[in-house]
Amino acid sequence: MTQHVTAAPAHTDSVPSREWWRDAVIYQVYPRSFADGNGDGMGDLPGVRARLPHLRDLGVDAVWLSPFYASPQADAGYDVADYRAVDPMFGTLTDADDLVREAHSLGLRVIVDLVPNHCSDQHEWFKQALREGPGSPLRDRFHFRPGKGDDGELPPNDWESIFGGPAWTRVEDGSWYLHLFAPEQPDFNWDHPAVKDEFRSILRFWLDLGIDGFRIDVAHGLVKAAGLPDIGHEEQVKLLGSQAVPYFDQDGVHEIYRDWRKILDEYTREDGTERIAVAEAWTPTVERSALYLRPDELHQAFNFEYLTTEWDAEALRAVIDRSLAAMNSVDAPATWVLSNHDVVRHSTRFADGDEARGLRRARAATLLMLALPGSAYIYQGEELGLPEVTDLPDEVRQDPAFFRSTGQEGTRDGCRVPLPWSGERAPFGFGPVEGGPSWLPQPPSWRDLTVAAQTGDPTSTLEFYRSALAVRREHPALGAGRGVEWLDAPEGVLAFRRTCAGSAFVCTVNLTGSPVTLPTPGTLLLTSADVTPGADETVVPADATLWWAA
Repeated sequence: MTQHVTAAPAHTDSVPSREWWRDAVIYQVYPRSFADGNGDGMGDLPGVRARLPHLRDLGVDAVWLSPFYASPQADAGYDVADYRAVDPMFGTLTDADDLVREAHSLGLRVIVDLVPNHCSDQHEWFKQALREGPGSPLRDRFHFRPGKGDDGELPPNDWESIFGGPAWTRVEDGSWYLHLFAPEQPDFNWDHPAVKDEFRSILRFWLDLGIDGFRIDVAHGLVKAAGLPDIGHEEQVKLLGSQAVPYFDQDGVHEIYRDWRKILDEYTREDGTERIAVAEAWTPTVERSALYLRPDELHQAFNFEYLTTEWDAEALRAVIDRSLAAMNSVDAPATWVLSNHDVVRHSTRFADGDEARGLRRARAATLLMLALPGSAYIYQGEELGLPEVTDLPDEVRQDPAFFRSTGQEGTRDGCRVPLPWSGERAPFGFGPVEGGPSWLPQPPSWRDLTVAAQTGDPTSTLEFYRSALAVRREHPALGAGRGVEWLDAPEGVLAFRRTCAGSAFVCTVNLTGSPVTLPTPGTLLLTSADVTPGADETVVPADATLWWAA
């Protein structure tokens, strides 16, 4: 496959360095699956630190770390027992400090996950609330309620957990507590001033350590509608992200984030570089997501509408237009993402049962994503072309959703299998011991997908990503900006132009199942498939994206 065809123009900064986040490429590290530094089969912070040169060489701007806080791991660390401590399975607070310093020395910024909607049932506040019983002031920091029915035997309302089953658990004294996720994850009551004070302190703790920003888990969930009203719908999960529900996207969340923004602005570095916050906000519309990004609130929000759009030209053009319009209305950058730790890898989502077609479309989708104005997110392993692992044995699975549902479909372990780095047999360099353990098993076929196997191979997905990120960094018309100029194209084809600093760039995407002949708009920079450009016309293969200097 053709790679970096010709040199791009010299790079000129299109946004001030203080607003680095507007066109940043951010790489998500899922710590337990990235790299194992001590050989126990579980990824850790020393392992991440040792592999940071891979991310520098890949060409990303920042690293986002999923939770590594002290936790019983009922939900892979999203059940936090202590927000100021590193769980021993991942290392120590010193390891976290060393990682941040090492990343900065390599030119990488660091974003850490923050989980403010809920904590662990092993958090000291919650344990004390249970010990002290009804009437304890600590219970007011959560959502404890009496049950319905003659003896309080029924949940206080009809809310369902995102993981399945009721969103309420009854304790020994008869009271019920709210948990929108697993029972081990009680929701905080954000109407309580102590909760607000605690998270202000947590923000400052990690900012003092030197981190560059936060990814806010369930940013849309902190505030619940007054009175916790019933929903009256038996399949509530189907409503999420598409319709209003009384426990998500309540207007009260914006007061919290305006407060947080003041703290983030206090920590702006001497050179003007900003610390940022990124919202994981599932909202009914991209316009609702934009409300989180008003100038006095957060900096970015994940574009889940884009992530969930199928491989279809009309649908993608529509979501791109909606996203740019919504973000421009609040002077925020759009974000683009194809995979993360909660969804099936896009190389498998786009495959329609054909693995080769899935990888072909995944590469084309990556070039489209990286050509759009704004910030892009890469999930670990997609740069290797890793597919979803769909045949994990039930006995190795750890996703709590798996144990509260009817089967494997829709659970998240398949995208969390540890990365292959080198070698001929599992765990493929994930840990320091050849043939050692890994917390989830890797397929034997991954020996051909390791970082070592792909490095230096011009046809590999890894070198394709390295080339794409190098061109994006070099070309002034890529990344930053506010819009695209759509060009005339046949049905099933997307084509758009972008200009900046006197340079023009054209992106062409053939989403049809057949080759399409199109006018040649300029000099070929990069392509996701084998292409021979013609002087006047070029045959664009099926499921392929081409970048042109126009």
